[in-house]
Amino acid sequence: MLVKLGALIVGHALADYPLQGDFLAKAKNRTTPIPGVPWWQALGAHAIIHGGIVGYVTKRPLLGVAETVVHAVTDDLKCRGKLTYNQDQAIHTACKVLWAMLAAKPVPAEGGE
Repeated sequence: MLVKLGALIVGHALADYPLQGDFLAKAKNRTTPIPGVPWWQALGAHAIIHGGIVGYVTKRPLLGVAETVVHAVTDDLKCRGKLTYNQDQAIHTACKVLWAMLAAKPVPAEGGE
């Protein structure tokens, strides 16, 4: 579990900083949108990058989907001033702990025998 958690934390750092870049950081904010760029597309792209990393690291596509949704909602709340930067990062980190814990459990077999 700790190896997966470490990989999730590294993936988060990569996706939230160098892979996000200045354009996505600004374009995802609905309160100060970049003209001609739908904020929701930028936020969605950023959240999908995070979800893709989680799905890949955990080998659980549904955890990737959950990360995409939670990350998008959390970042939108931060952009709208409802969360601080530190609260945003705490939620993201707590999610990584949860995903690592859930990924440590065996996947139920499909179809009963």
